Amino acid sequence: MNVQWYPGHMTKAMRQMQEDIKLIDIIIELIDARIPLASKNPDIDKLGNGKARLIILNKCDLADDKETKRWEAYYRSKGFFTLKMDARKSGSMKPVVDKIEEACAEKLEKNRRKGIINRPLRAMIAGIPNVGKSTLINSIVRKGSAKVGDKPGVTKGKQWIKFGKTVELLDTPGVLWPKFEDKEVGMKLAAIGSINDTILDMNEIASYVIDYLQKNYCNALKERYNIEVDGKPHELLERIAVLRGALKKGGEADSDKAALLLVDDLRSGRLGRISLEKLSLEKADMINEEEK
Repeated sequence: MNVQWYPGHMTKAMRQMQEDIKLIDIIIELIDARIPLASKNPDIDKLGNGKARLIILNKCDLADDKETKRWEAYYRSKGFFTLKMDARKSGSMKPVVDKIEEACAEKLEKNRRKGIINRPLRAMIAGIPNVGKSTLINSIVRKGSAKVGDKPGVTKGKQWIKFGKTVELLDTPGVLWPKFEDKEVGMKLAAIGSINDTILDMNEIASYVIDYLQKNYCNALKERYNIEVDGKPHELLERIAVLRGALKKGGEADSDKAALLLVDDLRSGRLGRISLEKLSLEKADMINEEEK
C-alpha cells in the first residue's frame, strides 16, 4: 500500500517554519504516545538544531503506560525534555509552562544578567497531523484560540498565541515528511489517523493492526469482540463482521465495514491502552547503561 501524502501546503509550511525558527527559543514537538518513533518528524530535528527541545507524548491515556515511560526515558537519554499528557484534559497549562521554563533556564538566566526581565519565551509548537497540537493550545489558553479538527491538515496558516506574561506560542500546521523509508511507519501513522483515510486501504490497515495485536495485546481482541484470536487477520475480520452485524446483502461478512470498526475502536481507545511501538531491547539497554 502506498501511503505517501505530502501535499503542497506541507512544503509551504516547512519553508515558513525554517523562516520562523530564528525567532524561537524552544521547539515543542508533539508526538503520539502510541507511536513515539513513527510520529516524530525527522525534519524537525534538522530544523531545531541548537534550540531547546521539549517532546510531549500526547494521547498518553490511549497508550500503554509502561511503554510510554520507557519512551520518555529514551528521549531524555537523547537530550530532550519530555512530558506525557492528555491534551484534552483541563489544567494542561502549568505542566507545559514549567517544562518550557526548565528547558529554557539558561536562556532565562542570560536574559536576567542582561536586565531583560519580562521578555516572554517564544515557543514553536510542531508535529505531524492529528497529534493534538490545536487541542493542546486550546487547553492551555482555555478558549477557542486555534481551530481544532479531527482530520489531518485542518490547522492552516500561522498564528501566535500569548498566555500570561511567560510564553508566546507559535502554532504551525501539521507536517509529515516527503517519503516514508519504512512501509511500517506509514502503516502506523495510518492506523492512528495521521494520514487522510480517503487515500488508504482500511482493510490492509486493519489487518496490520490485528496482526500486531495478536502478537502483543491478544486479550484486547478477545475482550472487545469476544472471539478467538487464532487464524489470519482476514479471518478475524470476518468473525468480527459477523459478530457485529457488519453484513452484506445475503448475510455475507462485510470485512470492509469490520475494518473501519476495528480501526475506529483502536483510535478511540475502546480496545484498551495500546502502544503500537515498543522500545527495542537495544534501545532499552542503552538507556540502562546511561542511567548507571
